[in-house]
Amino acid sequence: MRTNLDFSPLYRSSIGFDRLFNLLDNASRVPVVDTWSPYDIVKIGEDDYQIVMAVAGFAPDELTVTHEPNLLMVSGQKAGEDSAEYLHRGLTGRSFQRRFELADHVSVAGATAVNGLLTVDLKREIPEASKPRRIEIATAAASTAASPRQLAPEPQAA
Repeated sequence: MRTNLDFSPLYRSSIGFDRLFNLLDNASRVPVVDTWSPYDIVKIGEDDYQIVMAVAGFAPDELTVTHEPNLLMVSGQKAGEDSAEYLHRGLTGRSFQRRFELADHVSVAGATAVNGLLTVDLKREIPEASKPRRIEIATAAASTAASPRQLAPEPQAA
């Protein structure tokens, strides 16, 4: 069941959140097609996150982690054909691709593959220019002092 959300009231009191509203709107439209490979998203600190994916049967060289601005893509591609005759196949070895939308200033700190789990470490690093800063408010007396002063003319040599 799809619910249409109207973000127009939020546009009146927020500036620069257009991308966020578009992401929310697009996320509600995209049907979930594939649920493989299962994953967890873990918040391990104020600015630290982890994505842990089950990648059983994939070697580290068969996995690709790609970071683009605001996008993390994890994909797996098996190296060769499996010609065995299976009586039951419960472990899938099919190729996969997962996309994760990342917030601004979130970067990939590293990735490890251990015991069939791929762990991608993410860190949010807000640049100094984006951090809150206090703006000094000038008073009327300071404004007068800051006005341009008349300089006395320099004596000219004859």
